Amino acid sequence: MTAPRILIIGAGVAGITALHVLRERGYTDVAVLEKGDDVGGVWHWNRYPGLTCDVPSQIYQFGFAPKPDWTRIWADGSEIQRYHRDVVEQFGLAPHIRCNTEVTSAAWDDDARTWAVSTAAGEDLVVDVLICATGVLHHPAIPDIPGLAEFDGPVVHTARWDGDVVTDGKRIAVIGTGSTGVQVVSALQPAASSIVHFVRSPQWILWATMGIRQSRVVSSVLRRLPPVHQTLTKSLLWGSGILADITTRPSWRRRLVQAYARLSLRVQVRDRALRTVLTPDYEPLCKRQVVSGTYYRAIQAHNAILVNDPITEITAQGIRTADGTTHPVDVVVLATGFHAHNYMRPMTVSGRDGMTLDEAWADGPRAYRTLAVPGFPNMFTVLGPNSPTGSISLQLTSELTAGYIADLLDHLEQTSSATIEVTEEATKKFNADVTQAMTPTVWNTGCNSWYLTPNGAVDLWPWDKPTLTRMLAHPDLDHFDVRAADGAQVLSAR
Repeated sequence: MTAPRILIIGAGVAGITALHVLRERGYTDVAVLEKGDDVGGVWHWNRYPGLTCDVPSQIYQFGFAPKPDWTRIWADGSEIQRYHRDVVEQFGLAPHIRCNTEVTSAAWDDDARTWAVSTAAGEDLVVDVLICATGVLHHPAIPDIPGLAEFDGPVVHTARWDGDVVTDGKRIAVIGTGSTGVQVVSALQPAASSIVHFVRSPQWILWATMGIRQSRVVSSVLRRLPPVHQTLTKSLLWGSGILADITTRPSWRRRLVQAYARLSLRVQVRDRALRTVLTPDYEPLCKRQVVSGTYYRAIQAHNAILVNDPITEITAQGIRTADGTTHPVDVVVLATGFHAHNYMRPMTVSGRDGMTLDEAWADGPRAYRTLAVPGFPNMFTVLGPNSPTGSISLQLTSELTAGYIADLLDHLEQTSSATIEVTEEATKKFNADVTQAMTPTVWNTGCNSWYLTPNGAVDLWPWDKPTLTRMLAHPDLDHFDVRAADGAQVLSAR
């Protein structure tokens, strides 16, 4: 394949990385379609009060675009979004990106050996290679609560925050926990008339001071001395690698972090009854770990109420729970998360012989090493199924994955081939290994988290960072079926 036409869907962390890596590798006919009106992905869509990254700023950045001058140790959402926009401009990526363009379908043409792509505006495109960098946290989950549509006041999901909604001095209901629920309660509580946090299942919360500013002196030193900044980043990335070890293997490290989570609750919440309600019935780290230095204080404030009775109905003026209580509220905030396993769906994707992605994933999302799906030639995913969203840097993962895809495209060019597709055998073997390796992980210890697919499988990376790096370092070409333009199989040279 010479000078392939490449289409990337999505301009978040994964899409920006894939575009940059492919251009650096010499691929020039690359376009990115983004359904939002700006780049940034989850950081574009999420703008709710209190939005803060739970990863230290100095490692929440692209390896090819270091940023020494973050304003906070834990950056807020607006600064991260500005960073993404700046990276796009700095590396000349903007001409390749088209925003406000939603892809609705992609179909593989068996005869032409190309992808036919359609957009919501009715535009049709033909490309040789399709890269889905659509992420996991972009389709808001709206709870099916009776009466929700009849509520008289504003109802806003945190992933589609409406800046015109007035919350100061209002009676606010926040439905849902996790990092989003914890952050928005902490941010809105001080100025609210009252805030009621409806929690179906409490979360373990690690205490940390999130609002610490990075001093100008530190920023100046890191900016003027790139080797120092590089050493700091590498050290932090090495330290973050311990998280993968903690979550994937039982050890004293895991027990220590779990003990700290329990201590964080016990020290900060003295009221025994409230502490009992706030105590989860599962092990710390089983769900996506929440980090906050303000939530426990906020939920104990005079104007805050924690409710763990199930919601039975939303009325015009309030929320009724199973115990018969009606809580009058003015604003309803849905911190109810996302359909985390949709990936590129609801976009309709059809592969070889017309097989749809829904059919291929009837038993749940599955891929080979997070990046390829059998039956879908010349299609790849960045941060696809089993990506390490709970343990390893997504920027690092995206860069490794994009490099792997570039290696596969290089192979097509070197062998004058037309298509490459991962084999069913290799995919089955990888997924069997994932299932086996998931057994000792903390995510498999008995909690209902968004990591679980509808069939109960844990959709995460079950190994450590060295294993990820090794598996994504160079393609194992024996795991792929490579075909010439006439359909003849091309034997891969090792």
